[in-house]
Amino acid sequence: MKKTILIPSLAIFIGLHSCKEQPKETTIEPEVEVVTSSKPQIQHTLTTEQTHNKFSNSIPPVLTVKSGAVIEAFTKEASDGQFNLNSTIEALDALDFEPIHPLTGPVYVEDAQPGDVLKVTLHTIELGDWGWNAILPGFGFLVDDINVKYLKLYELEKDKTEVTFKNDIKLQLNPFPGVMGVAPDTDELLSTIPPRANGGNMDDPNMSEGTVMYFPVFVEGGLFSIGDGHAVQGLGEVCGTAIETSLRIVYEIELLKDKSIKEPQYETDEYYATTGFAPTLDEAAKKATLYMVNYLEANHDLTTEEAYALCSLAGDLQIAEVVDLPNMLVTMHMKKSILNMK
Repeated sequence: MKKTILIPSLAIFIGLHSCKEQPKETTIEPEVEVVTSSKPQIQHTLTTEQTHNKFSNSIPPVLTVKSGAVIEAFTKEASDGQFNLNSTIEALDALDFEPIHPLTGPVYVEDAQPGDVLKVTLHTIELGDWGWNAILPGFGFLVDDINVKYLKLYELEKDKTEVTFKNDIKLQLNPFPGVMGVAPDTDELLSTIPPRANGGNMDDPNMSEGTVMYFPVFVEGGLFSIGDGHAVQGLGEVCGTAIETSLRIVYEIELLKDKSIKEPQYETDEYYATTGFAPTLDEAAKKATLYMVNYLEANHDLTTEEAYALCSLAGDLQIAEVVDLPNMLVTMHMKKSILNMK
């Protein structure tokens, strides 16, 4: 289908704030699916009114579903409406960080228990009407070298495939949700800014349409949320933002009782991938590699020595993001053709 000094996180600016009042939970039984196209039939719809912007087991679900439910989720752009197509650079000075990262959800999956895995298939990802990219004072990977303000706005639409950055520099669009995750096992209201074991702000452009995500479950029901739409972003997201936009996402959520992982993993038609978060790239890279060794041992009849050697010969380490401190995210990809999975 498809596709020197570290700077402070936005979390420093945001702090911990109470989440928004949650919409009343609804429980809807999935309808019998009638296959009329290659895309699954939508069974539930979540709107931009059903959002929150923290990770916590204390945030009640807005929807309860059975395994296999297909959900249409509309997401807001990362500033939660503080920018528009007429915004000027002065809007950066008035930016309130408390609403950052409105996430659509959470969704409670029946029978999901700690130790299980939620499989989330990203069937459709459509762009909103517009997007923004900014360099914020005091934020970004090169904040000690390039401390400036910058704002550029882009007109978008759901079928648009490229935008003009400047002159003849064209960018191919690749919409994806920057934040996806389940609730951590805490009633503390955690910032959405850093990636964690529950997922969160992974900012990985490989997690786009057609990708299958796997999330470890930490609390009953899982409590899955999604948001922080990006129209395009390079690996690393070094200035601190992508082209931030709203999205329409159709995803399928399934409960897996026979899989166990410590941090999110994902796969596409081309490869299987593990993720590792940590305060340093070294630590994150080691975790991503270890999780790939564990995956190869458990699923491809390899010894520890063989799996480790194969990671060296064929595993591809990638930096997903470096700006969402206190954690960074590194992934390891293993081509399915090598594993005879195609």
